[in-house]
Amino acid sequence: MQLIPLPDVDTFLERAGAFLEAREAEHNLLLGICSFLATRPAEEDEDPARFAVVVDDYGAVVAATLQTPPNRQVLSETDELAAVDLIAGALTDAGEVLPGVLGPKAAAARFAELWTERNGQAARLAAEERIFRLTKVVAPPPADGSWRIAEARDADVLARWIVAFHDEAVPEDPPVEDPNAVAEWWIAGIGRQAYFWEAHGEAVSMLGVGGPTPHGIRIGPVYTPPDRRGRGYASNLTAGVSQHLLDSGRRFVLLFTNLANPTSNKIYQEIGYRAVSDVDAYMFEARS
Repeated sequence: MQLIPLPDVDTFLERAGAFLEAREAEHNLLLGICSFLATRPAEEDEDPARFAVVVDDYGAVVAATLQTPPNRQVLSETDELAAVDLIAGALTDAGEVLPGVLGPKAAAARFAELWTERNGQAARLAAEERIFRLTKVVAPPPADGSWRIAEARDADVLARWIVAFHDEAVPEDPPVEDPNAVAEWWIAGIGRQAYFWEAHGEAVSMLGVGGPTPHGIRIGPVYTPPDRRGRGYASNLTAGVSQHLLDSGRRFVLLFTNLANPTSNKIYQEIGYRAVSDVDAYMFEARS
């Protein structure tokens, strides 16, 4: 096998697109990142994304990977775990500094072990996640209110809830540097579209939609303030927006859940989401 670095997202998709689309749901994060990067001028990135594929002796892609600094290295599915050795080795030889890795369970564990051996950075399992796919919505018990697309008037609450979600659900991810700007982008549909559940004239739950794939799209984050939970707002918001996305032409809707949160996993399955595969995220200790 051979590892081939690629210069940009277009070249990466040209080389790895068919491989990724063959397992589209499993590769929704990789494909979604590429969809986002393809809409942005490369010169906007001070530290541009890095791409690579591993090919076999016949030139067929057997693994793909990318990183958008300062985020974790993202690994594709692969039936050749030796490809992970090539990726970890090439990144080590290049002197790359990684905060962590995210990928299918076996591949992520292999990468984390090799990274620790070769770089001396301890690896810690930070999250065990599961990819879910929905093709038909099962309506939940109704809740007061209805869903709507976020508007300019929602910018302040959306910015606060973006930070609240980060602090509660993914505190080890890079911090949200400018939540007000992120909220404005989401309201404008740049990178992600924001939706709200509104009850009695008040926004009570929020949901983001982004990461489009050739036939699907991903939901997340989903957040309800603690004092508004247990009333069915998030379930109805997720179900309503999921149906809207299917009605708009998507064949399926995808999402990630943290397996440490049994409540959210149960809720999503009740409205029709079905498990696809498991993904693990590791953090590497900072280099001194």
